[in-house]
Amino acid sequence: MTDAIESSNDETPEVPTAEVPTAETETAATEAEAITPPAEPHAIDETAATEPDAAEPADSAAEATPAEGVADDDATDATPAPAPAAPVPTPSRIPMPRPPAARPATAPVAAAPAESFGRVEDDGTVSVREGAEWRVVGQYPDGTPAEALAYFERKFADLAGEVTLLETRHRSGGASASDLRSTSAAVRERVVGAAAVGDLAALVARLDALDGTLSEASAEEAQAHREALDAAVAERTGLVERIEAIAARDPKSIQWKQTSQEVTDLFEQWQSHQSTGPRLPKNTGQQLWKRFRDARATLDKHRREFYAGLDEQHKSARDAKSRLVERAEALVARGEDAIGDYRALLDQWKTSGRAGKKADDALWARFKAAGDALYSARSDREHADAEASKEKIDAKRALLTEAAAVPKEKDNGKARSLLTGIQRRWDEIGRIFPREAERALDDDLRKIEQGLKSREDADWKSNNPETKARQNDMTSQLRDAIAGLESDLEKAKASKDKAAIAKATDALEARKAWLSALGG
Repeated sequence: MTDAIESSNDETPEVPTAEVPTAETETAATEAEAITPPAEPHAIDETAATEPDAAEPADSAAEATPAEGVADDDATDATPAPAPAAPVPTPSRIPMPRPPAARPATAPVAAAPAESFGRVEDDGTVSVREGAEWRVVGQYPDGTPAEALAYFERKFADLAGEVTLLETRHRSGGASASDLRSTSAAVRERVVGAAAVGDLAALVARLDALDGTLSEASAEEAQAHREALDAAVAERTGLVERIEAIAARDPKSIQWKQTSQEVTDLFEQWQSHQSTGPRLPKNTGQQLWKRFRDARATLDKHRREFYAGLDEQHKSARDAKSRLVERAEALVARGEDAIGDYRALLDQWKTSGRAGKKADDALWARFKAAGDALYSARSDREHADAEASKEKIDAKRALLTEAAAVPKEKDNGKARSLLTGIQRRWDEIGRIFPREAERALDDDLRKIEQGLKSREDADWKSNNPETKARQNDMTSQLRDAIAGLESDLEKAKASKDKAAIAKATDALEARKAWLSALGG
């Protein structure tokens, strides 16, 4: 039987146990070894073998067998057993570990470069070189030196794979720098003093370089987080200020349907920001939420008070309109004569306030039905009157045809006598319906009356003795003034006084115009 004993940091040997690999561990080991840089030639490609867990004691049912990677009791034979074919992992089949001794040619090729970092004593003790000194990492007493080195090189390859994986994760940006720093610290603890053979100092140097890069990235992430946090605080403060501004309005001036929707939108924005945005500091977040909650509670209180008062107003208006409807329905029996009273009730309806849409619609339907009945009665009467007025309309049209001779009569006295007779017969015919037809006929007769009156007024003005006497007196005065002005004009012309000539000419023309207006 061949057992490998590893040396831990406290110089306590560890006994590895065989561990059946799973598809996940085998794939992880394959990826780690595949991306190991060329600077580590001692990291042997072990895609199908798994590392025994040094922290667990050997299981009696899983003791080292040739299938577990340990040489059997015939290992002293000079001719090793032929290597079994490597199984190909598939989703439905878990690959089994291959014995290290069965790897043809791979161990000798990798063992040579690793000699500078590992050595094997005659008793199977394996040491790793760290600087100028050697440190014991464990024992592999029942195997060959190549097998012993290969075992501890695989331990180093696993560590190198972890470091490479960290570097790859950082380059791809798939994880935050702070999380990678925590993982790097855990990997560093496993690298320092590890029971492995390889360039551990190079791994530490790579971790140092990675930590420096992660520190800068962490600072940038912290700055970005602070900026995002400031923006989140500003955005949430804006939501608080908007709802506080709404809460500060006069409750009587608020349109509650629109405002309620606005408050709902603000609350949904708050919830969305809280679930998708960065987490605010507890004190800041609680203060902002308290302000938002208080403003929302104030609005809710005002809304309840508004609707409570509105319900009371609706009840009062509903009672008042119900009484108006009853009074309007009582007027229907009076017919057209009650239209005036109905209009008075309509004025009261307009000032009675709102009773709620449903109640208002129902009450208005009854109130309007009563009014329609009254106006329908008047319409029926007007229709009957219009039927009865057809003969009267024809008679008045005949009188208008007869009155057309009034403007043609030159003698005003005869024209007046003819018009007076027509007006007497017009009044005897009486009222006609519809009223529009009556107004049109009256307007036509009124035009004839006004034309005759204008002729009579003009004749009176021209034939009035007093007016004629005043006109004759004024005419003689104007003629005398004209004669005097003509004499003054001649004198001015003789003296060649331009100013006097212009003054006399203007005065003479004005007097002649007045005389012409008087017919002189």
